[in-house]
Amino acid sequence: MGRGPAKRLTALTVNSMATQGNWPDGDNLYLRIRHDGSKSWAFRYKLAGKQHWMSLGPVRDVTLAEAREAARKLRNQLRDGLSPLDQRRERQALALNTEGRTFDAVAKLYIDAHKTGWKNAKHAAQWQSTLDAYASPVIGKLAVGSIGLDEVLRILRPIWKEKPETASRLRGRIEAVLDYAGVHGWRKGDNPARWAGYLDQVLPAKAKVRAVLHHPAVPWADMPAVMVKLGPSTSALCLRFLVLTAARSGEARGARWNEIDMEAKTWTIPATRMKAKQEHRVPLSEAAMSILTAMEPLKRKPDGLVFPGGRAGSPLSDVAVSKALAGVVEGFTVHGMRSTFRDWCAERSNYPREIAEAALAHTNKDKVEAAYSRTDHLEKRRQMMEAWARHCTSPAVKAASNVRHLHAAT
Repeated sequence: MGRGPAKRLTALTVNSMATQGNWPDGDNLYLRIRHDGSKSWAFRYKLAGKQHWMSLGPVRDVTLAEAREAARKLRNQLRDGLSPLDQRRERQALALNTEGRTFDAVAKLYIDAHKTGWKNAKHAAQWQSTLDAYASPVIGKLAVGSIGLDEVLRILRPIWKEKPETASRLRGRIEAVLDYAGVHGWRKGDNPARWAGYLDQVLPAKAKVRAVLHHPAVPWADMPAVMVKLGPSTSALCLRFLVLTAARSGEARGARWNEIDMEAKTWTIPATRMKAKQEHRVPLSEAAMSILTAMEPLKRKPDGLVFPGGRAGSPLSDVAVSKALAGVVEGFTVHGMRSTFRDWCAERSNYPREIAEAALAHTNKDKVEAAYSRTDHLEKRRQMMEAWARHCTSPAVKAASNVRHLHAAT
């Protein structure tokens, strides 16, 4: 092998040495000089009783300092019981497998794979537009396997405080795309967009950034005054029906006659139209039934909509129902009517919490409790909804709370 330098190598000796051999720099790093004069760096290590040599690149491309840093990282792998050569082979295999797998490309694959299970085309469009607006400019062209915490934070930090809802939704979508890549073997390691145990260590919780904004709800005591002011229009009748059933706007506006059993006084909303993707039975009070009776003359086929919109096959728009409310009372939202109902349940009725939550079709977050609950409490809810209807249709009295503006509908 010949005689080598007595001390650690220097940049000068690396350039000047010409004798063939493996010259140690210390800490497993060697300068290899071949018979043709070419020079390269190598990492020598022993694992499971066997000696291994690992090339770190030619001297013309890798400086002494870079070679030492590479050797340091490889020694760390050895301390963790990992084989540096095996780790390199895995990275090379991953690189071959992920060739052309940019974040944008994988995001498109994810959306295409899942959009049939989403509510509508609008949801898929929202997914794509959110990623296009915030993620793509930063990581869109990066290989999906190379995306780490730094890249994710570059996306989220600028909007985390200013747009917490958007940022939180965006984080979840990035996480889903990266998980999809991991399942297909296109990336390794932790998901840098994961919240629990990862991003929650470096970003404040959404609830601490900005208080959750609730939909403004009409005070329950003022519901009789609101209901008596609503006129006979289709949008006003839909709003009344929505209030009396505690349904969401989209559920009420999309109601169809084939979902309603007039004899059993029950409205069964299919899972495809429910937020939680579970079928929901709604007991219909006498007041709700009277609205359906009023709408029967407008029954038309083939759409079968209870509250048809202006165009055939189209339900009322959410704007139309919102205008019906705004024409009677200002400063409140249609969705807030569900909160009005829930407040009434808590303050003026003796019905258990689970009955009120079942009426709102809220999913039980207690998995154990949910597993043992095999009923939707339909008959108990029927009694509760009759009591709610009696309140809503009782003679309007002078408002005891702070309704901002109540006027006759024109």
